[in-house]
Amino acid sequence: MRYIRPIAFALAAALNVAVITGCAVARNQETVGAYVDDAAITTAVKAKFIEDKTVDAGAINVQTLNGTVALSGFAKSNAERSRAETLARSVKGVREVRNTLAVRP
Repeated sequence: MRYIRPIAFALAAALNVAVITGCAVARNQETVGAYVDDAAITTAVKAKFIEDKTVDAGAINVQTLNGTVALSGFAKSNAERSRAETLARSVKGVREVRNTLAVRP
């Protein structure tokens, strides 16, 4: 019985640390704020793709980590590949764009 209180305190402290760092630790980021910023950037890039009729938003995957946007998937032409990169670069908060889109006929 005398160990229950210290164990409960240790579990509460561990849970507190897990809640505070939560998603950030899982994505190798420094803060939860960075995770939220990256999610907002990803959403904004996808929204620009949907608005632009020359880019097939369904064929392009967008991931953001610390402001670096990674584009992967397929484009129908070099022009679409270039346009997707340009749209991604135009989003506020984007530091770098890594464009690995493959062009397929």
